[in-house]
Amino acid sequence: MRLEVEPWEQLSARLSDLETLVELGLEEGDDSVEAEIEEGLAQARRDLRQLELATILSGEYDSSNAIMSINAGAGGDEACDWAEMLLRMYLRWAERHGYGHRVVSYVPGETAGARNVAVDIVGPNAYGYLKAEVGVHRLVRISPFDANRRRHTSFASVDVIPQIDENVEIDLREEDLKVDTYRSSGAGGQHVNKTDSAVRITHLPTGITVQCQNERSQHANRRTAMAHLRARLHELERRKQREEIAALRGEQGKIEWGNQIRSYVLQPYTMVKDLRTGVETANVEAVLDGDLDQFIHAYLQSLAGGNGDGTGA
Repeated sequence: MRLEVEPWEQLSARLSDLETLVELGLEEGDDSVEAEIEEGLAQARRDLRQLELATILSGEYDSSNAIMSINAGAGGDEACDWAEMLLRMYLRWAERHGYGHRVVSYVPGETAGARNVAVDIVGPNAYGYLKAEVGVHRLVRISPFDANRRRHTSFASVDVIPQIDENVEIDLREEDLKVDTYRSSGAGGQHVNKTDSAVRITHLPTGITVQCQNERSQHANRRTAMAHLRARLHELERRKQREEIAALRGEQGKIEWGNQIRSYVLQPYTMVKDLRTGVETANVEAVLDGDLDQFIHAYLQSLAGGNGDGTGA
């Protein structure tokens, strides 16, 4: 309880100090404190926004680490390159927030980018924040792969699930698993170690497939892959439950995690627009460099009236 209250008390104390500074400046006619007051108020606004978000992120798994997967849509090199750009964007976002990250699986495209990639994002509320990124991301640009310099539209899907505690019970039987080993490969060693110990596990009843290739031993790769499989099976059950609840409520349509959520336009103008909240910016370069908080925060605030799990159900 103390950990929850203390940040609010600290913010209140800083605002009280600013109020005192304003009064002193007025009494003494000292305009030199104006810049300090403006800077203090700007920081207070940022701190308040973070505290409000911490209140919103109260879902059962919001505090968990995140497992993110990025998959290129149809479009060959274009889509694979876009998936690679999204990977870089999220890794830069993680670095901005001091989060650890580890690329677990990376399947390269034919000549560029990535067909699909899985990455662990490790840090407080990683899942709570990144659940805002689930969906299809659309890119419009002049294709670097088109000799005629035509404009192309590319799609890639992003999925995010929470890492779950090992103590969470999952019905997982050995006879339901198909385990394959193979030689790992990557973009010139940029993302993974090239070894003979990569592991792919398929859960036969559901068809869910996970793989890991970044560890140096087959045992370590299998352990990581199993952790991802347990998390995906757990998330599958959570989503089924939410769909059942929605059906009982008589809600129209079903929960869709693959809808287009954001457009990134590089040509003929520059704009990134979130189609759920209407938030937009012309600074596409900053967004692709990991400046995503304005979109994430707006989406999470829009959930405040729902149940906080990303469905609003």
